Amino acid sequence: MLFVGKYFSKALNFSFRFALLFLSVLINSACQTTKPDPSVPQLKTAAPAPPKFMVSSANPLAAQAGRQILLSGGNAIDAAIATQMVLTLVEPQSSGIGGGAFLMYFNSKTGAIESYDGRETAPSTASPDMFLNSEGKPLDFFKAVVGGLSVGTPGLLRMLENVHKKHGKLPWRQLFESAIVLAREGFIVSNRLANLIAKDRFLTKFPETKKYFYRATGKPRAKGERLKNPLLANTLEKISIEGADYFYKGELASEIAKKVSANSGRLSVSDLNNYKAKKRPPVCLPYRKWLVCGMGPPSSGGITTLQILGMLQRFNLANLGAASVRALHLISEASALAFADRNTYIADSDFIPVPVGGMLDPSYLQRRANQIPVFTAGGKRYPGMPGPVANLDLAPSLPSKGISTSHISIVDSDGNSISMTSSIENAFGSRLMVGGFLLNNQLTDFSFMPTRNGAPVANKIAPGKRPRSSMAPTLVFDGSGKLVMVIGTPGGSRIIGYVVKTIIAVLDWKFPINKAINLPNFTNRNGGIELERGTQLETLKIKLEAMGHQVKLVKQNSGLQGIFIENEILEGGSDSRREGVFVTNQ
Repeated sequence: MLFVGKYFSKALNFSFRFALLFLSVLINSACQTTKPDPSVPQLKTAAPAPPKFMVSSANPLAAQAGRQILLSGGNAIDAAIATQMVLTLVEPQSSGIGGGAFLMYFNSKTGAIESYDGRETAPSTASPDMFLNSEGKPLDFFKAVVGGLSVGTPGLLRMLENVHKKHGKLPWRQLFESAIVLAREGFIVSNRLANLIAKDRFLTKFPETKKYFYRATGKPRAKGERLKNPLLANTLEKISIEGADYFYKGELASEIAKKVSANSGRLSVSDLNNYKAKKRPPVCLPYRKWLVCGMGPPSSGGITTLQILGMLQRFNLANLGAASVRALHLISEASALAFADRNTYIADSDFIPVPVGGMLDPSYLQRRANQIPVFTAGGKRYPGMPGPVANLDLAPSLPSKGISTSHISIVDSDGNSISMTSSIENAFGSRLMVGGFLLNNQLTDFSFMPTRNGAPVANKIAPGKRPRSSMAPTLVFDGSGKLVMVIGTPGGSRIIGYVVKTIIAVLDWKFPINKAINLPNFTNRNGGIELERGTQLETLKIKLEAMGHQVKLVKQNSGLQGIFIENEILEGGSDSRREGVFVTNQ
């Protein structure tokens, strides 16, 4: 647990200039206050009351479920659970109770920042070579994904139950009501879901997914069709009554293990029985006059986001436009350097020492920032030496291909907030269905190769280990410790770039959060700059290439969901690339 006030006190002692800067902002603000001219008649108009709370989620039905909980007197934790249960139903390709999540929580009363790890774990019988073929080469990605081999022990439910016991306000059972009703009565298939079903090559491989996602005629479910899921309704009802133990220790645990085992997987009942969600220390770093906090290992999202921002401290991004070649160059170079560190050092810290302190040390980040050339591309980057632990003989692993994820941002009427990213990894996960929900394929987030050139890979698979993730639920605070931003997104390893883009666009470029979210995406995962295809950024390709950058035009389907708070006024943002919305009490 971290207390934002204490962190700022420590951070301000570290950097006196930061304190002076913040003080000057306050003084200037006070000096600029003007009184109305008494000679000019003032109209007395009632301004609309600002929203008291906000839910930003990947699906309108899910957001409304969270809203209803808040209207019923629940808090941010309660609303997050209700929202996620509906997402399990209406966005089955992205997340659900068959997967995992990371959650950042801010307690406005105490100032505490807490982070929770509901990441999946490898089975007790997992082995380093389980994703290698008979010749010792990595399996084809989808051969590894589809079926039981890729299924890790789901962590979402246990994590949510633990957080609810500590911080929840309404009864656990009440939080499932909306999802249960929708599952029984049915929901309307959206255009996005219909398109994803139609494009997927593997849903017809298993009888349960074929029956659910396809009609009896053999045609995929279509946009506008009402889809009911009575099996999921029954599952959620039992979980609402018996708690998460029904999933991990009851009859459902046996069904999950049986399904995985029958499809060449290794997940057992004992793996489910023994799963533990964990409370982890958050990672935080000052960025100019703000404090940015995220999730630590086994997620790489928080550390890598902070490294990028930390390297960019020396550059005046505020003077550079959002469509500036120079801005893209600087952010891209910082990202490449951070990804070089990420791919080498970050993994499950319960299994390998991760040099978190060294990677976020300001002097180390300054040295890395000094490696950013001003006018030319730096090419392929190599990991730095962020401390003694970095002397381990480790080999880099490549970013995973997972893209099926969802994000929820919530601020309740008391100012408590959650930023939660949940996932089943690939679209529709392993394609295995039990109890009306899909099981994850998160084990493919491990490195398929346990060694490279004779050196061990930090993110290699091991029994009970959690695969590295890129999920980056993020909270941002101002110099007084007040929450100013809640942000996160799906997008695989590109998540980090999407979050960085949005933070810079809001804090440096002063964009409203919705506009910041919907700016064209650009990423660099230490393999060249990727510009979002079909956007205005395409016009910068030639200029970036002239600087020496390798540039690719690719689809970048983010799903950012965010909230910005200024003067206690909530401003919502939702990514138009998907079907998310933000809703309030109004």
